[in-house]
Amino acid sequence: MKMKALAKIQAAPGLELIETEVPRPGPRDVLIRVTAASICGTDVHIYRWDTWSQHRIRPPLILGHEFAGEIVAVGEEVDGLEVGQPVSAEGHIVDHTCAACRAGQPHLCRNARVIGIDRPGAFAEYVCVPAENVWVNAPDVPPEIAALQDPFGNAVHAVYTFDLAGRSVLVSGCGPIGLMAIPVARVAGARIIIATDLNEQRLALARRMGADVTLNPQQEEVVARVQELTGGDGVDVVLEMSGAPSAIRAALEALRPGGQVAALGLTGDAITLDWNELVVIKGATVQGIYGRRIWDTWHRMRALLQTGAVDLSPLITHRLPLEAYEQAFQLLMHPGDEMVAKIMLYPNDMD
Repeated sequence: MKMKALAKIQAAPGLELIETEVPRPGPRDVLIRVTAASICGTDVHIYRWDTWSQHRIRPPLILGHEFAGEIVAVGEEVDGLEVGQPVSAEGHIVDHTCAACRAGQPHLCRNARVIGIDRPGAFAEYVCVPAENVWVNAPDVPPEIAALQDPFGNAVHAVYTFDLAGRSVLVSGCGPIGLMAIPVARVAGARIIIATDLNEQRLALARRMGADVTLNPQQEEVVARVQELTGGDGVDVVLEMSGAPSAIRAALEALRPGGQVAALGLTGDAITLDWNELVVIKGATVQGIYGRRIWDTWHRMRALLQTGAVDLSPLITHRLPLEAYEQAFQLLMHPGDEMVAKIMLYPNDMD
């Protein structure tokens, strides 16, 4: 049986829509019919075939790790999962034996294999994943919202790293994960949420997601405005989502002495900053954030989505069939004045 899929075939920029065999689940695997899949920034890196991709990706490879679907087959050794269940999946397939796994931190597994990066992904009509990585979605969560749980989990992980109740928070960078972090920070009790970005459309969306104040560093002095908004103290907590060197420096300067930083944004290259003044003497706590805590973060996500405490629907700005992938990637790479956040692809029927 054949299926269509979006793949990196050549070690060069671009992707190709291919026809390939539907994967067969092994004894401990589950076969999922993909109902919705969203494009991640990582997918854009692979499309561009940048330096990271050239060292990490081995073509041919079907992309896609943010998805939702329905189980259509289960391996003979799988228990607790059934055909017809609506599901998503934790993208990191871990070894359970490394030091991080044994310390209860499998999201940091040094030998993790990632769906859509190290093995075939979900930009396809069907994807096969280990049963232990399957997450059963609540039936009342729409597939396109369920497909966002991978990046949403990063935002939830970052927000709940520190206690935000009654505290001032700076969200540095309003990409999709930064935008997702805003309503989560509100639920967590932040008293004021300040968001920064260079893109006015994303700042408008940040306000819609619940930011109290939005700042464009090209138009305002961020550190001075943060000091003004916090009575001269600086913010209690920074959620650094941009990975931009200038934004990282400004965020650390805007942090109050003894403040805390959850750092999720990845930089393109090594950066230089005043470590002494901005971290050591300031007594700052900087916590790196990677992936989602398995499965603690997923349970938090379920509660936030099912109760309606967080609504991710404003972030889905475009919906396209898988065949329109070129349009989707061009929109993400060259949005112009158009508001582009999460683009949803539909490998099967768009309804």
